[in-house]
Parts: sequence; C-alpha cells; structure tokens
Amino acid sequence: MSSLQVGLAVAGGLILGGVIAYNTWNTRRNEPRQAEPEPDQAPPRRPAAPSPAAPAPARDDDSGFGPSARLEPAFDPDFDDRTPPTFATTSTLALTPLHDRTPGLDALIDVIVPLHLYGHQVSGDAVLAALPVTRRVGSKPLAVEGREEVIDPWEHPTPGARYQYLQAGVQLANRTGALNEIEYSEFVMKIQALADALGATPEFGDMLHEVARARELDQFASQHDAQLGFVLRARHAAWSPGYVHQHAGRLGFVPGVIPGRMVLPSPLEGMPPVLSLFFDAQAALADDPARTALREVSLSLDVPQVPRGLEPFARLREVAEALARSMDGVITDDTGKPLQPQVIDAIGADLVHLYTTLESHDLAAGSPQARRLFS
Repeated sequence: MSSLQVGLAVAGGLILGGVIAYNTWNTRRNEPRQAEPEPDQAPPRRPAAPSPAAPAPARDDDSGFGPSARLEPAFDPDFDDRTPPTFATTSTLALTPLHDRTPGLDALIDVIVPLHLYGHQVSGDAVLAALPVTRRVGSKPLAVEGREEVIDPWEHPTPGARYQYLQAGVQLANRTGALNEIEYSEFVMKIQALADALGATPEFGDMLHEVARARELDQFASQHDAQLGFVLRARHAAWSPGYVHQHAGRLGFVPGVIPGRMVLPSPLEGMPPVLSLFFDAQAALADDPARTALREVSLSLDVPQVPRGLEPFARLREVAEALARSMDGVITDDTGKPLQPQVIDAIGADLVHLYTTLESHDLAAGSPQARRLFS
C-alpha cells in the first residue's frame, strides 16, 4: 500500500471519527434535561459493621434508632442555587378573609326572587327534594337559599333545618356571557315548579330589566377581565417533564389534577391557586416522560380570582425569573418575543389600576362575587 493510500485512509478515519464524535455531542446536547437526585433520594449507605471491641448500642424499640440517635441533614453543595425565593407580603390582607359579605346570592351579580311562604315553614329536606335536578340555567348557576328568622343569615338548604323565608337566584353573567331571555325563561319555569312543590309564591322581576342588567354587567366584566401569562422558553437544551416538576416544586408548586398542570396553592383556605404552570399534557402522559422534550412552559395568573393582598403579579414575575435562571430559559410573550423588564413593569402598573377599578365596583379581586363573575 502506497503512502498516499495510507494517508487517505488515515484522513478518512479521522473524518469519520470526527463525524461520530460530533453526532454524539450533538445528541447529548439536545437530550432533554433530567431531574437531579434530591438529597433524600440518594442511595442508602451500607452501615458499617460494629467493632468487636465495642458492643452494638442498645435499642429502646424496633424502630432502628437508639435513644440518642440523630438524623443529620444531608449536605447539598448546590443548596444555595436552589433556594426558593421568598414571597414576602407586607399586607395583612393576605392573612385574613377579604370580605364579610356572604358568598351566597348577591344582588350585585344575581337575579334574586323571593319565595313567599306567608307564615308557614318548610323543612330543609323538603326544599332539597324539590330542587331542580340541574342546578344551572343554560350556562349560569342557579341557587336556592333559606333562613329561619329575618336576622339569620341566608344559607343553602340543609337537612333538619326549618325555614320561614326562601329566595332563589340565577347569576347575571359569567365568562360565557350574559343571561339572555331564553335562560331567564328557563329560570322562571324551574323556580315556579319549586314554589308549587313547597306551597310558596315567587315574586319575579321584569325579564327585560333583568336581561338589561345582565348585559351591562357582562360588558363591565369583559372590559376588566385579565388573565396574564408568561411563556418560559428553553435557550439551549430542552427539558423533561421531571426536570420541570423538580424546579417548579422547589418554588412551591404542586401537581394539579390535569396532566401537564402544576399550581402554586393559596395560603388562604378554600381559595383558588395563586399561579398555574402548564406544559404539554401529552408529554406528561408519555410512556417514557424522561425522553420527552419540552421547549416551553407557561405561567398564568387569573387576576380576578386571586386577592390583591397576596401580590400575585409580584409572585408571577419572581417565579418566572427564578425558573429562567435555574432552567436556562428566557421569559417571552405568547408570540415568542422576549419580555424586557420595562414591559413587565408597565403590565404591573396597569394591573394596579385594574385592581382599584374592581374594588370601586365592589368586585375586588379574590372576593366571592368576583370569583363567581369571572368564572
């Protein structure tokens, strides 16, 4: 074999090796990032055998720990980089209920119809038995409430109770639109059947007046509804669902009911989550999620559903920035355009005005009335 052939063979081998190395590097670079083992998930170390000169310590029980046993926390060198941000709030509103108004029917957002009993009482069991099978009128919720005395608060019918006063109502508007004539007529039919079964007389208002109120409320709600969202896109390597779960979990998120959804729970009992995080549901349901690549996740804030005192927009921004740092991502809008800090500042300023407007109309964000109207 001539020196030329040897040279060509060596060059070909080097080129082939380079191509293989490049493809291997490129494949590794494009693999989705995986969740890191947490300190408490490290493989357990095999305990050392006791020295013959020193007897094994006595145990008080079968738990495996002696009377002076201590569990030492595992050292994590990356702990500082993974410390979740603190969402401090200076408002006491975040720690207490927003309103004293009852969460039931409200003349601001409901059509309310008194059901006159003219002195006789009805049992809660009878009311429950006579309620319509479907507690909705079209797309609007329907409710019936009762109370024993005038000074008592209205409540949903309960077994064993006895009521002298009853009222029924249907919501004027929600995110599906305003109550219309057909829905109002259906409401009248259902409540009339309920009243006949209980020996009550309903006092219906004028349909055209109530429908006009519904349209006015719906117009206001449409102009002052806000559902903010940031998109976090991967700069380089994609993410696996487990990687997203791990980093979001460190910030307080927990898995939601829907696959591909995580939520940041509210500190107030019974309230909707403060923030939601979404990614491709198919990736969450994949046979091998570790091999599923995610290029983006979405963070959202349903403004009217979350009390202002919890500073939800500040949390949204801090969470987005924390995830962008830890996951090597960039914060963008729905179109993929990066969001600059000054743009985010402007959104926050507009949000302050929106909160003030809602509060001036007795529809403060996070209140029962606002949560019902913007649902």
